[in-house]
Amino acid sequence: MEFLTNPFDWWIEPFTVNVFMRNALWSGLLAVLATSTVGTWVVLRGLSFLGEALAHGVLPGLAIAFIIGGDTTIGALIAALVMVTGINLIRNRSPLPVDTSIGLLYVGFLALAVVIMSSSSGAYSGDLNRFLFGSITGVTDNDLIRQLIIAGVVLLGVVIFHRAFLVMTFDEAQARLLGLRPRLAHATLLALLAIAIVASFQAVGNLLVFAFLVAPPSAAAILVRRIPFIMVTAVILGSLAVVVGLLISYHHDTAAGATMALGTVVLFLAALTVRSIAGLYNVRMAS
Repeated sequence: MEFLTNPFDWWIEPFTVNVFMRNALWSGLLAVLATSTVGTWVVLRGLSFLGEALAHGVLPGLAIAFIIGGDTTIGALIAALVMVTGINLIRNRSPLPVDTSIGLLYVGFLALAVVIMSSSSGAYSGDLNRFLFGSITGVTDNDLIRQLIIAGVVLLGVVIFHRAFLVMTFDEAQARLLGLRPRLAHATLLALLAIAIVASFQAVGNLLVFAFLVAPPSAAAILVRRIPFIMVTAVILGSLAVVVGLLISYHHDTAAGATMALGTVVLFLAALTVRSIAGLYNVRMAS
């Protein structure tokens, strides 16, 4: 119970005396800012499977960039944008359901990543955990600058395309009649989603970024109604998960990325519980 009996040492001191903890905090908060804003549209439009597919679709780019000695972030971004392009092409040209097309690309990219990893030298396997589960305590100043730029791009895109995303979420035909170009808006949403994922994989890793993308917006959607409020609430909840997750990881020597991701799921369950209790109370008051 040190977090209650000695709050300064538990809550504040880790960030004041450790540079790596301050960098990790900023990295986590920037990841939340990017994923929660675009993740709100992912949740509202029922695109969670697409988000998971894109999160894993960056793996071939990571693997190739690592093998040739390139920038893994650029490799991940290229792979994500290639997958986004493929999803759009299949969506527009294939008679198959969208989730089937996404599933095929998901399996294809994941299989390609496994082939690349298995054929590379043994030195690659040492960095596999870093790609899959993140290395937030190893974030550098250059990483933070890159994350800041990417988060800014995501926020700008969400603001510019807010009206198109809003109308398209509820009525794609109406968006077309209003001249909002739903296909372009959908492609933009996928691109922003890919960028947000790439900006966050260093913080929580390829396997856990999906939690950041979906859990805070889902919890926020349970608590509030208006979309701007959902985004703000999602950022607040995600930030809380980052702070508490980092501190638990620091004090109890757990995996930082996994602890933060688990925190987002716990917050969702807490929001769901609060909503259920409030619903029961309202029913009793009405009767």
